[in-house]
Amino acid sequence: MPDFYQHDMITTIHDLRSAKLDNLESMLRESTENHDIGLVLPVTASDMRAEPFDVIVRELAQADYIASIVVSLGVAPDQSDYDETCAKIAPLGDRAKVLWTDGPEVQGLYNELIDSGIDVSVPGKGRSVWTAFGYLLDDPNIETFVLHDCDIVDYDRQLLSRLCLPMVHPGLDFEFCKAYYARVTDRMHGRVVRLLVAPLLRALMQCFPDNQFVRFLGNFRYPLSGEFSLTRNLARTNRVASDWGLEVGTLADVYRNTSHKRVCQVDLARLYEHKHQTLAVDQPSSGLIKMALDILTTIYRTLASQGIVFGESTFVTLRASFLRIAQDCIRQYAADARVNSLNYDRHSEEMAIEAFAQCVTQAGEIFAADPSGNPSIPNWTRVRAAFPDFTSRLRDTV
Repeated sequence: MPDFYQHDMITTIHDLRSAKLDNLESMLRESTENHDIGLVLPVTASDMRAEPFDVIVRELAQADYIASIVVSLGVAPDQSDYDETCAKIAPLGDRAKVLWTDGPEVQGLYNELIDSGIDVSVPGKGRSVWTAFGYLLDDPNIETFVLHDCDIVDYDRQLLSRLCLPMVHPGLDFEFCKAYYARVTDRMHGRVVRLLVAPLLRALMQCFPDNQFVRFLGNFRYPLSGEFSLTRNLARTNRVASDWGLEVGTLADVYRNTSHKRVCQVDLARLYEHKHQTLAVDQPSSGLIKMALDILTTIYRTLASQGIVFGESTFVTLRASFLRIAQDCIRQYAADARVNSLNYDRHSEEMAIEAFAQCVTQAGEIFAADPSGNPSIPNWTRVRAAFPDFTSRLRDTV
C-alpha cells in the first residue's frame, strides 16, 4: 500500500513508483534553464578508488542538468591522489573540478583564515563540504547546492533527480530538501538512527515536551542521511559542523535560518546501501561510538543555546527514558524483520542500545565539561565580510 503519511512540520515527498527517470530529467532540464545547480561530492582518496565512485561518475556524465560539479577531495595527502581523481572525473568535462583540500594552495588559504581567528583547522567531511560551498558561491548563477556521498553502492540518476527537483521546480517553494531511504540488505542497517537517534528524540520529547527543535528533528525519517539540497542563501548563512554532528548541525541551522514550511524530505530509493561503521564499545574515539557521542553533544549544545538547562539529574532521567523506549523499538524491529524475512540478531541490537545508553550520559559529561565544544565552521557570510575576495581566490586555486 502506498505511504501518503505527512508529518506536522515539514513536507514529505514519497516515492510512489509513478515517476519515470525520463520525465524527472525532462522537468529538471526545463527548470534549470535559468536556475543553475551546483553538485558537491565529498570524497576521500580511498573512496575515490572504490567501485561506487566510478559508477557515480558514469551516471553523472548523463546528468546534463547539473551546471557545476565539485569533487571535494580530503584525506588525500599525495599528489598522486589528486592526479588520479582528476583523471577519473575527466569524462564529466569542464563543469567538474577537483578541490584538493589537502593540497598546498588550499592549505595556504586555510592557514590565512586560522591566523585571522576563523577556525578551519579540523579536517573531515564538514570542512570539505564547507570549502566546496565557498567555491560554488563564487559563481553567481548557481542557485541550488546539492550534496551526496560517494560511497553509495547502488547509485543511479533517479536518486540525484529526486534530490534536485523539489528545489528547482518553479511550482515548488522549498529552501531545504533532506533525503531519506531504507538501509536494508538481508538485514536492517542504520543502527545509529534506529537504535540511538529515534528513541533519543522520543525521550527528549518526554523530558522537554514543548521544545520545537526536538519536534522538528522528529519529523525527519532519516535525520542522519548525508544527502541534501539547499538554496544559495542557506549555503551562505549556515554554519557547518566539523565532526559527526554535521547532519544534525545542518538541521539545527536550517531550523534557525528558514521556515519549516520551506523544508521537505524526499524518498530517494526503496533500498540504499553504503559502507558501514563498526560498533566497538571500548573504542570511543572511532566508529559508531564516536559518531554517537558527536551527535549527542551536538544536540545537547543546540538545546542549551535555546535556553534549555541541563543538570546531572537531566541526563540520568534522559538515559532511563531512552533505554526503555529503545527496548520497545527492538521489539518493533524484530517483528518488522520477521515478517519481511530479514536476519535479525536481537542480542547484538540489545548490546548496541546498552552501549548507546552509556553514550547518553557520557556525552552529558563531555557537554558539562565543555559546553561550547568544537565550534562549527563559521558561515560564508562572516568569511566574505572579513575577506571579500576569498571565494574568488579559492576558485583560482582550483
